[in-house]
Amino acid sequence: MVIWNTNDTMEPIFILKGFPGLEYAHSWLSIIFCFVFLGTFIGNITILSVIWIESSLHQPMYYFLSILALNDLGMSLSTLPTIFSVLWLNIQEIQANACYAQLFFIHTFTFMESSVLLAMAFDRFVAICHPLHYTTILTNSVMGKIGLACLLRSMGVVLPTPLLLRQYHYCHVNVLSHPFCLHQDVLKLSCSDAKINSIYGLCIVIATLGMDSVFILLSYILILNAVLRIASPEERLKALNTCVSHICVVLIFFVPVIGLSVAHRLGKHLSPIVHIFMANIYLLLPPVLNPIVYSVRTKQIRLGILRKFGLGRRL
Repeated sequence: MVIWNTNDTMEPIFILKGFPGLEYAHSWLSIIFCFVFLGTFIGNITILSVIWIESSLHQPMYYFLSILALNDLGMSLSTLPTIFSVLWLNIQEIQANACYAQLFFIHTFTFMESSVLLAMAFDRFVAICHPLHYTTILTNSVMGKIGLACLLRSMGVVLPTPLLLRQYHYCHVNVLSHPFCLHQDVLKLSCSDAKINSIYGLCIVIATLGMDSVFILLSYILILNAVLRIASPEERLKALNTCVSHICVVLIFFVPVIGLSVAHRLGKHLSPIVHIFMANIYLLLPPVLNPIVYSVRTKQIRLGILRKFGLGRRL
């Protein structure tokens, strides 16, 4: 279905795209996505409930993990409605305001994830490099301020983008590239001069994802330097093991982000399906894998889950 916006007074309507050439398999793909979303909700709600119940997990590291789990739930809820409306119900139209709202939440949760991963890197830095001051540096008050700063920063940098998009005219065929709305995807459909919005979008990506990745890398350089000064090999291994889960989660988040960015800029010859799959991986993979990583790699979380389901006494 093709929709042209010929009346400037009308609210534009965008067309969401599923998987071109795989329309016959949309019902099967919807089952796969259903399991992905189900795994995301079960995994992250389990992590949250275990941290809530287990008093031994009321520590800064696990508070940050709770924020990460809440953020992953928010990301999944932002994409779920339109993905299932396209794959399951074959409803592809989305009103402009709904599209702007969705892209606001998707990008806010994306930048929020990056901010929380940076905060978790800071937590590991303090725990390993300044263990004697850990509880005095990361107090409940400081934790609250860090969480609030992550939220306000993410919302603040994203808010101008939908406001600017609302001012533009859309006079072409408004077919998006994904089953959800993304800033660059909507921006390229505008027939107005969108240079300011485009530059702003690039700047906030550099100032958030770019700077966060640099500071995370710097944190681990300092952590590695501190670990190498530990005399006991056992203590070195113990210190590094506390970082493994976080490193895995950082890679799960940043590798798809980098891959999608490279594909958009250098992979113009690639099939549209490749771009769509990469975008779905970038948005859906971290929320479903993060709780699995922490459940497998973090002993305290693993034991808490076993106790929650009545299996702890058997171990």
